Amino acid sequence: MDDQRIIQLYLQRSEEAIASTASKYGGFCYSIAYRILSDSRDAEEAVSDTYMDTWNSIPPHIPNCLSAFLGKLTRRNALDRWDHNLAKKRGGGEVLLVLEELKDCISGGGDPQQELECMELREMLNSFVRSLPQPERQIFLCRYWRMDSIAEIAQRYGFSQSKVKSMLLRIRKKLRTQLEKEGIRV
Repeated sequence: MDDQRIIQLYLQRSEEAIASTASKYGGFCYSIAYRILSDSRDAEEAVSDTYMDTWNSIPPHIPNCLSAFLGKLTRRNALDRWDHNLAKKRGGGEVLLVLEELKDCISGGGDPQQELECMELREMLNSFVRSLPQPERQIFLCRYWRMDSIAEIAQRYGFSQSKVKSMLLRIRKKLRTQLEKEGIRV
């Protein structure tokens, strides 16, 4: 079933929408959640939460790209569950490695000034990612959005793990330089 038909099912409040979403995107959502959580039960719960969030979001929101919409919701749900698990001294997977790699480029916020900086950072990151050549963009997104392991990325693109690591290091250096040039504190 095509994405527009699935969205129409949500707009009509048909329960078939969730079944169609699960059929077409269940594996995609599960892979995102599992990479973050490294636990099949937690990943399944994050995906289930994604279906509920999708049901509650459409309408009023109508996504332009259903796969990106579902991926974003799944990632958010998995990271929320990961935070919860970390508080219980559980979790793991690639999340700690990915966050550690980016810590020198991006810091958290909290007060209104930091929230504004966070919005500026998001816009700058989107621009930065769009400016990357295609292979670098794909590798960056695989690592820092999908949270794939270095080994998975190397296998997917036919590179050695050391090449992937060096590419990611160069991209992070470019990102840091861009952030500093834009006046964003790193």
